[in-house]
Amino acid sequence: MLQEIKIPDLGDFKDVPVLEILINAGDTIEPEQSLLILESDKATMEIPSSNVGVVQEIKIKVGDKANEGDVIAIIETAEIEKSVSKPVEKSVKEPVQQVVDTSSPSVPASVTSSDIRKPHNLPSFPDKPTKIEAPIHAGPAVRHLARELGVDLLKVKGSGRKERILKDDVRSFVKQVMTEGTVPAMSFSGSGIPQVPEIDFSQFGETTTKPLSRIKKISGNHLHTGWLNLPHVTQFDEVDITELEAFRKDLSKQRDIKMTLLTFMLKACASALQEFPHFNASLDSSKENLILKQYCNIGVAVETTNGLMVPVIKDVDKKGLFELAGDLKDLSQKARDGKLSADEMKGGCFTITSLGGIGGTAFTPIINAPEVAILGVSRAKMQPIHIDGEFMPCLMLPLSLSYDHRVIDGADGARFTQYLRFILEDVRRLLL
Repeated sequence: MLQEIKIPDLGDFKDVPVLEILINAGDTIEPEQSLLILESDKATMEIPSSNVGVVQEIKIKVGDKANEGDVIAIIETAEIEKSVSKPVEKSVKEPVQQVVDTSSPSVPASVTSSDIRKPHNLPSFPDKPTKIEAPIHAGPAVRHLARELGVDLLKVKGSGRKERILKDDVRSFVKQVMTEGTVPAMSFSGSGIPQVPEIDFSQFGETTTKPLSRIKKISGNHLHTGWLNLPHVTQFDEVDITELEAFRKDLSKQRDIKMTLLTFMLKACASALQEFPHFNASLDSSKENLILKQYCNIGVAVETTNGLMVPVIKDVDKKGLFELAGDLKDLSQKARDGKLSADEMKGGCFTITSLGGIGGTAFTPIINAPEVAILGVSRAKMQPIHIDGEFMPCLMLPLSLSYDHRVIDGADGARFTQYLRFILEDVRRLLL
């Protein structure tokens, strides 16, 4: 008995590129076994099998655009396979045709990349014949950028994994075309900022090359974009958490769950976002309107062996401390195991990043755009604080609040950290 294995519900994602096929014809697959890997511009997704059987034919290939309901493979179920003596004839594959990205409503399905009108301020690209040996490997964000610049991706050489085309490849191609025939004195990126010159370091001694992980490449591009586009300001402050730390240790003894300082930070930040709603907002595309969010989802930066990941804890303002502690533990472990889903990294309003377990006195975290603020937490330490005419030993927690100066003024940044002090120095104030 032959059955089709199909792509399940992918949420909001459409036309997700197939990054890797994990099975071959003739393989025996089990339920929940990973069949293929999809990669959007935000996350990778492993698609599991829903049946047990023997793979007869694979109906999808690397580079294809996958959507819900697409057939991955034809399998022969294990129960029926024993009674079937006649081999199943495989269907003849049709010639591969280029798939046109129709994710943008402004581009009809019948339009190819060569039909897209090029901007008037760009010169015509050289019409050299291009030999196509494989489908174009590029994410939706890269294709959108190429459409805006009028670039034919068939003529762009990718520098990513397996020659995957990145945004920098598109920008470099445009720059090369615009400067063709001239040798510029200095190389500039698309932002107008001069790039660091390339140096052959082997002339100074022995070197080795280690590729960046995929997560570091993605997060690095995102952080670079945020740093270039958002005017960052960082407000530093300190909070006396002497009583909070004693309360935290007492709570940890009451339940079989580790109650961390970050749990209290989540609750305090949720209260601060309600008190200062313009921190729980994002600028719209025109940069003239502020979108105020009526929900409170907070991302928490988690260090993994492959790079930094930011799972998002939903509805923080509606949850108690023990429930938040459980969510934080589960999502952090999934991040370290590489099992976060796309939905578990979306919808954040604000981000907390903590280096308290490592050390340091302060740092300047980069805003996780399109959010407008991020809170950095460093290691708490005992300090002598002058209180009522005498010095008292207090456990002081350093805070570093970076914010988008287009939305938040310096005075409001200081008020935000002062409010966090008000809450954290006596968590009973959360009940007010």
